[in-house]
Amino acid sequence: MQTASLPSAVSPIRSDQLAEVLERHVRWVRGLPGGVQANLALADLEGADLAHRDLRAARLIGARLSKCRLHATNLSGADLFGVDLYEADVSRANLSQSDLRGARLRAADISEANLGGADLSPGRPGDSAATRRAQQQETPEKAAARVRLRTAVLARTSAAPRTAMGVSTDLSGAVLRKAILTEADLTACILQNVDLSGAVLINTNLSDARLSGANLSGATLTGTVFRNADLVGARLAGCDLGVAEMSGALFARPLDTLGLELQRAIFDHERWIDSLGQRGARAELDGVDLSRSDLRGVNLSAATLRGANLSGATLTGARLLMADLSGAILEGANLVGADLSGANLSFARLTGADLTAVRLGPAEIKDTAGRSTGRSWAANLTGSDLTRAFLCGACLVQANLTDAILDDAELRGADLAGAKLQGARPAGGIRRRPGHGD
Repeated sequence: MQTASLPSAVSPIRSDQLAEVLERHVRWVRGLPGGVQANLALADLEGADLAHRDLRAARLIGARLSKCRLHATNLSGADLFGVDLYEADVSRANLSQSDLRGARLRAADISEANLGGADLSPGRPGDSAATRRAQQQETPEKAAARVRLRTAVLARTSAAPRTAMGVSTDLSGAVLRKAILTEADLTACILQNVDLSGAVLINTNLSDARLSGANLSGATLTGTVFRNADLVGARLAGCDLGVAEMSGALFARPLDTLGLELQRAIFDHERWIDSLGQRGARAELDGVDLSRSDLRGVNLSAATLRGANLSGATLTGARLLMADLSGAILEGANLVGADLSGANLSFARLTGADLTAVRLGPAEIKDTAGRSTGRSWAANLTGSDLTRAFLCGACLVQANLTDAILDDAELRGADLAGAKLQGARPAGGIRRRPGHGD
């Protein structure tokens, strides 16, 4: 079987070259003379318009498809192993029976798409069941070459979340409204803050998946498997959990279960903030266990949370301006869109935390009457552990990252203007937002 080959290195594809590959692929799908199966493995197609195209069974292993337009595109049975679909428009696309293992679909629009029978389990070099069926007539040499290619793709995605099963497929922040995921395998998938409202999840496998902050309102959950899934802060309005498999699933610890003293401290702190210190009292929550707590939108600005345990907590949209979180444990915490301007996170443990679009720039200092003093206070992340943390689109202007650990951290689109990076790891390997040294 012939395949239309492109350069193995990730590089932009000329429009005429792409057009020829797509035309030949259509002829191959239809069984016409001159048809050649599309091979766009490792191709850089960022921003390309591939809407309404017929890409059934196309090979797109490790391709860069971020911000692509794939609306209503037929990708059924396609090999999409390890693709980058960051912020892509995949709405109403047909992704049934496709291999999406280890793919990155952060912030992608996948609404009303068909992912029936798709494999979104962790990426490993070997074939998925769907790929094995498609490659039954393949020679051992071609099979070995495909394994080598997948191994190379996985090595390149060092910042991606990993489990013992391989590189996790990442759909954090993706829109999957009314998507069909019947019998899809999303084992150990990262689905934080994903919109699955009205989605069809019949017999879908979500074992060990991370669904912190996800919206599953009105989703069909007949036979859905949530075994050991993280559902902290997930919205489940209108869902019938009685028809799903929920063994070992983790749910949030709502504020009303954290104890009267702790509830009172948070309530009094918000009164203290709203009254500019005239009523209530500043929260002193040093060393408190708030793990897996649902703290969405809470206002703990200027609170002290030194050494507090916030691992796995949902803090989306929370206000923590100038809060003292030094030495706090925030491993795997969901902080998407939180405001941590001027906060002290020195020596905090943020391994695997999601800080997408977080504000960690300087905080404006105001007087007791709430008026600006013309001064500001920079965020302090000295010595913090941000290994495998997601900082996509984060504001880190003037932040102090001296001696911070940023191994495998994702900083795509982050603004590091004026940040202090002395001694930060990996040395010289920190990527800045375009226009700021990238």
